[in-house]
Amino acid sequence: MARMPKQLNTAGRLRQVSSRQNALIKELRQAFSQAALTPDGHCAIEGVRVIEEAIRSGLRFKALFFSGHAEERAQRLLPQVSSHTEALLVPDEVFRSAVSTEAPQGVAALVKVKQFTVEDCLVTSAEPLVLIAAGIQDPGNLGTIVRSAEAFGATGMLLAEGTVSAWNAKAVRAAAGSMFRLPLAKAGFSAIAQALRERGIQVLGTSSHKGTAVDQVDLRRAVALLIGNEGAGLGRHAAAQIQEFIAIPHSPRVESLNAAVAASVLMYEAARQRAHA
Repeated sequence: MARMPKQLNTAGRLRQVSSRQNALIKELRQAFSQAALTPDGHCAIEGVRVIEEAIRSGLRFKALFFSGHAEERAQRLLPQVSSHTEALLVPDEVFRSAVSTEAPQGVAALVKVKQFTVEDCLVTSAEPLVLIAAGIQDPGNLGTIVRSAEAFGATGMLLAEGTVSAWNAKAVRAAAGSMFRLPLAKAGFSAIAQALRERGIQVLGTSSHKGTAVDQVDLRRAVALLIGNEGAGLGRHAAAQIQEFIAIPHSPRVESLNAAVAASVLMYEAARQRAHA
């Protein structure tokens, strides 16, 4: 009979904390509630899968938090992170007060994420394939777009004003780790448009009613794909920057495609074309 692997004793690394006013717990709560990075660049994340994606992405952890009912998960996660990472064991009610989900798995973390500039997103390839989120409001949609962007070889993603935070907990979960690896930068649309013009990157936008069919558009060149708000679409300022409209043919019974679906179709077609260039 095969011998079961011996479990590591991680109990010695766990520090019991019961106060909601603990500095790390307050930092975790604030990062989740504000859907933003902490002042020193840490993101609040939650759930075993997301935390393991952060580990796989090579990110550094500031702290791991385990609720009382999930203490056994420390055996799985602590051996995968640096011994310098703080590890806190907190009562269930204190844990629930700090995280964003209603039915938490009992494990959360503060992790240092890479931060990028607009320029970083444009210089990774001779022929960049960039996405611009211009008013995406649903965090699940944003996370799905980021996941598809990495899957289909996008070189980066730019977040214009009116777009939900990339560090919203729902967006991070939907991205399934891609948020930790794909270059992302937030900037005003005017600054984004200027940077694209300076590099000769054409801005392409989607339309349900007009434009060239997606399989007839050359996506092998340096392009930025502009994805607008789920309901209102592209604002006038953003639409004015578009140099070519792309149409995704679909049944006329459907008014339009979901923003994340449309973005994914465009990126798949770009990846297909570039694979055969």
